[in-house]
Amino acid sequence: MFSGAQISLYPMTDDFVDVITRALSALDPHRDRLRIETDDISTLIIGTPDVVFAAMRDLFAAAASSGKHCVLHATISRGCPGEPDDPICQTPELTGPMAPLDERKARAHQAVKDAPVIGQETAAQFSLYTLGIDGHMDEIYGCIDFLKNSGVFEKSKNFCTKLRGDTGAVFSTVHEALVRFGPPAGHVTIDLTVSANSPSKR
Repeated sequence: MFSGAQISLYPMTDDFVDVITRALSALDPHRDRLRIETDDISTLIIGTPDVVFAAMRDLFAAAASSGKHCVLHATISRGCPGEPDDPICQTPELTGPMAPLDERKARAHQAVKDAPVIGQETAAQFSLYTLGIDGHMDEIYGCIDFLKNSGVFEKSKNFCTKLRGDTGAVFSTVHEALVRFGPPAGHVTIDLTVSANSPSKR
């Protein structure tokens, strides 16, 4: 299994470098369980989905705590057949047969209920892609049903779903979408945009 995300963080302020560099310390508790590579476009973080999402959540929350409008964009993937297996990505959650859809939705709901409260409101929109399987829309519709009952669902949009709520619950919801829908060892991707402190009207 290979799982991770390409992420880019955009603080909308003249002192964006300071906001980013201050936020980087939020990655420290996760660094020993991640492989991190940065260039001038994005940062690649490789690890198990739970660690990857916790790192993204904490980085984003730290940047947003500045009070500045901050946006994080991420392309997230698990199980890509074009990538090599990596021991740092191994997780029992993504092995074995696919559980019934209702069971997976129930586990996803419980995980969101158990998400840590960060205290920062976040809006997000994302699209889920379960690749290379027959009946992929059954998985998509199952995920949409989960989202509508997640407690952070705001609305459906063309090509994506919008969420709003505490940062912990929002990131937990997107994490559950990645790991609960599509075959456990299958190729699943998410395109995610997260925003906090936006001056735009809802």
